[in-house]
Amino acid sequence: MYNVGERLSQKVREWLILLQLFDQTTHEGRLEIDREIERGTGINCDDAISRRLISEQEFQEIVATILNRKTSKRKEGVLETEPHVI
Repeated sequence: MYNVGERLSQKVREWLILLQLFDQTTHEGRLEIDREIERGTGINCDDAISRRLISEQEFQEIVATILNRKTSKRKEGVLETEPHVI
């Protein structure tokens, strides 16, 4: 769906900024949000947002899911790299 270097959806960027969530997400996380919206609606995420096929609540839930995935992966990484005490 996305090629390396492909740009983030303008509408996703706008909503993240409007909801003060932009700084909490990484570029990769934002691309994941785009993909999730496209997967759920079956159309381009900018079009889905423009047509109001996704509500603000649904958008926030997608963002929370992506942020939770990132947090879980970081926690798993920390657990795996902690030194073992014998």
